[in-house]
Amino acid sequence: MTTLSEPTRERVLIVIPTLNEADHIQGVIQTLLHDAPPHTLLVVADGGSTDGTPSLVRQMDDPRIRFLENPHRIQSAAINLAVAALGEGVTHLLRADAHAIYPRGFLRALLADMHATDATAVTVAMTTLADQGFSAGVAAAQNSRLGTGGAAHRLGKGGRFVDHGHHALIRMDAFRAIGGYDARQSHNEDAEFDHRLTRNGGRIWLSGRTQMGYFPRQTAKALFLQYFRFGAGRAQTLLKHDLMPRPRQLLPLLVAPAVAMAVLGLAGLLLVPSWGWLVLIAPAVLWAALCLGYGALLALQARRASVLWAGPAAMLMHLGWSAGFLRQIASHRSGERVWSTVRNQ
Repeated sequence: MTTLSEPTRERVLIVIPTLNEADHIQGVIQTLLHDAPPHTLLVVADGGSTDGTPSLVRQMDDPRIRFLENPHRIQSAAINLAVAALGEGVTHLLRADAHAIYPRGFLRALLADMHATDATAVTVAMTTLADQGFSAGVAAAQNSRLGTGGAAHRLGKGGRFVDHGHHALIRMDAFRAIGGYDARQSHNEDAEFDHRLTRNGGRIWLSGRTQMGYFPRQTAKALFLQYFRFGAGRAQTLLKHDLMPRPRQLLPLLVAPAVAMAVLGLAGLLLVPSWGWLVLIAPAVLWAALCLGYGALLALQARRASVLWAGPAAMLMHLGWSAGFLRQIASHRSGERVWSTVRNQ
């Protein structure tokens, strides 16, 4: 096992996929490179930013920084492109997000975890950061079971091996052994990668030494679309590997059908008044009440009125994820077997 007394053996490639991240990119780069080990190279793979992100990166006077254009625009393709172009002789790959904040010593903490556990990959807990308005509600929802269903990397349960977590440090030999990311997936590519990694004998450690912060979407439309894409990506992963959703994903999956039933029930009330419409709207009403009640509880605990947005934010997240998932399933070719084995992803 590699020891902590041999840091110069590490040759790390940091890859940051970007698309219009002018507000964050320079700060993220400076933090990640501040105390990075020797022989670290950082690559910004940009998907066609129009807000000045490329020029901000090129202005930074540091020989460790490179800039690449990513014509495919999606993150999975950006990582693969950077590895193909600049991964020669690299021992470790660090995937970083521009729309995030990292603590000092982040990379060294991950390397220490990898050395101590002999893990193939080290993932991190992620805390959503926002303190006012709608974004505060989004953050509260995403940092609780209301928005995550109990995902370990969203609730800070570090210091153990997991099946999946927010991507950070990966051994380059393991990355190459499974062919990198699936560049056909714009979302959920990390979970799909982790499935192939563990199937190939890899072990994933969720760090308890460090974590990262994430800046959420600031509008209801952007949040809904984000989770719509998340849901579609999840369905794509499950279809590809013939898997079942996790139990914690089954309830959100029912949200879109429940809302559709409620719409039908309300339409029926307008046409032909009947007690039957109550049966159709009851599931959606119960779901909305649970989300709004949970959001109110979070607001009371935080003693902040803005956290009341957690309930509506969670509803948008659940509905977007469910609609995206089912839309992806519906678009799959007719008659193909969706899941044939009861396994968790």
